Amino acid sequence: MQSNIIEKLFSSFEELEQAIESAKVTLAKREVVPAEIMQRLNSYDGILIKQRNLAKALCGFMDRGEWDEVSRHVTLINGLSAMIRDDARAILSQLALNTDNASDEDRDMNFC
Repeated sequence: MQSNIIEKLFSSFEELEQAIESAKVTLAKREVVPAEIMQRLNSYDGILIKQRNLAKALCGFMDRGEWDEVSRHVTLINGLSAMIRDDARAILSQLALNTDNASDEDRDMNFC
């Protein structure tokens, strides 16, 4: 059962990586994309690396039955995923509103 959960976790990282790359390719085809948005997308790669490292450590904690650490690592992984999701929503919203009309506060926001 545990190995199935871990396989799904690592599979979800692969899916996220593919989604990030797809977003980069899609935005690269647009005529005008603010550099800040591409920087934000690029920051997701580092977050994904952190998630994978946390997941590897999670496996060791599971093997040793250190359930407090398992719980903490799951929380960290989920928090990083939420950060990407929320920032991606903000990017989509900003693009939909036309970046020329976005407030200075929105342009300066960079969660990742």
